[in-house]
Amino acid sequence: MLTLGRVCGVLLGSFLLLAAPLRAQDTKPRTTRILFLLDASGSMNAPWEGGPRMDVAKRLLARMADSLDTYPNLQLALRVYGHQHLAKENNCEDSRLEVPFASKNARAIREKLKTIEGKGNTPITYSLQQSAQDFPTDPNSRNVLILITDGLESCKGDPCATALALQRKRVFLKPFVIGIGAEKEFGRQLECLGQYYNAADVGTFRTVLNDVIAQTLSKTTVAVNLTDEQGRPTESNVNLTFLNNVTEQPEYNYVHYRNAQGKPDVLDVDALQSYDLVINTVPPVVQRNLPIRPGKANVLTYKTPQGTLALRNPSLTPNPYGTVQAVVRAQGSAATVVALPFGAKQKLLAGNYEVELLTLPRLVRRITVKQGQETAVTYEAPGTLNIVSDLKGYGSIYQVNPDDSQTWVYTLPNGGSSRLNLPMQPGNYRLVFRSANALGSKFTDTRNFSIRSGQVTSVSIFGK
Repeated sequence: MLTLGRVCGVLLGSFLLLAAPLRAQDTKPRTTRILFLLDASGSMNAPWEGGPRMDVAKRLLARMADSLDTYPNLQLALRVYGHQHLAKENNCEDSRLEVPFASKNARAIREKLKTIEGKGNTPITYSLQQSAQDFPTDPNSRNVLILITDGLESCKGDPCATALALQRKRVFLKPFVIGIGAEKEFGRQLECLGQYYNAADVGTFRTVLNDVIAQTLSKTTVAVNLTDEQGRPTESNVNLTFLNNVTEQPEYNYVHYRNAQGKPDVLDVDALQSYDLVINTVPPVVQRNLPIRPGKANVLTYKTPQGTLALRNPSLTPNPYGTVQAVVRAQGSAATVVALPFGAKQKLLAGNYEVELLTLPRLVRRITVKQGQETAVTYEAPGTLNIVSDLKGYGSIYQVNPDDSQTWVYTLPNGGSSRLNLPMQPGNYRLVFRSANALGSKFTDTRNFSIRSGQVTSVSIFGK
């Protein structure tokens, strides 16, 4: 869900005509739905510290449901697999929603658990697929799945791919997977499903179950501190995008705010998702796999020192170029950071850049943007080249370098009229031209000329 957080300011005049006014993020409590997906395959009858694994799992799960019964805005459900058919029947669709979602249904879950016995296969993939139908359609809910299992998929499915696909469809958040009495190798095969816990003994299983519930229900906040090069908290007013790194879609967009005491805003996030943070400076700063601790007040600090690039036109009215564009790249990179018209200003991260001016010919300025400073880029006022021949033909214009080498600048329209008026940067140039009716390359005409700021230079071409 893409939300808009902390929209501040006043909308005046014509802005009031917007079809939908901007509003702060909705603070209405969201319903959390927890689906317990319990393994009841035959292997759950194996002994585990004095009793069958199945009995331990049912007892602790029943206690957990009871403890959750008083929580507001919380619904529980129970799906079980491997409990309806014996293993010898090899039934790979042995999965059933035993207790649908409802509020305060701990008693129903507890009573149903009493009737469950371990019998059959381990159809994890099929159960995950079926769980998609267990959650009510509610885009504002938090859907949580907790898988408790002592075995791997036994029906040739791909539970990891299925879990990922369902997360991308937003059926549920990243699942919790609790492996009962599992070996380490077992866990490596299940951790791709979601957040994996190895409950090798009963005590650990109890602790893990409590921890999972605490993560699910505890409030998690993040404060993002943006600093200058010396680590001082000076930067702000930048959009922070929290990308769900499973769905690759924005979960939150917050425009950074810093109060009068210099402290950054505290943002509510759902810790049951994994995020990439994009700090939308120019260019952006990206933090992969944001280190968020569930149930904690997280403070994250990033250096984002910024200066300002000012693109200034020369004082020439009117400007023969009209509006000149510029392309900004980080030095050593071919990727465009931003494209801007002259007359504009743009905040940039402190660093080294190349600014390519789309004049004729194009110019490149290498600049260093410094924290809190303005760096100006301009160009010489152009002159105008006037070609006064009506001959049709083929040719190009080259810039003549100090060593008399030449660099291509412009190609005349092929076969068309050579009558042109071109605004150009001051400098020395060469025109190479052959008329369309000339009977050989030897009839090529070459003319050297110079362009001066604010002046018109005429070049005549005659047939040979």
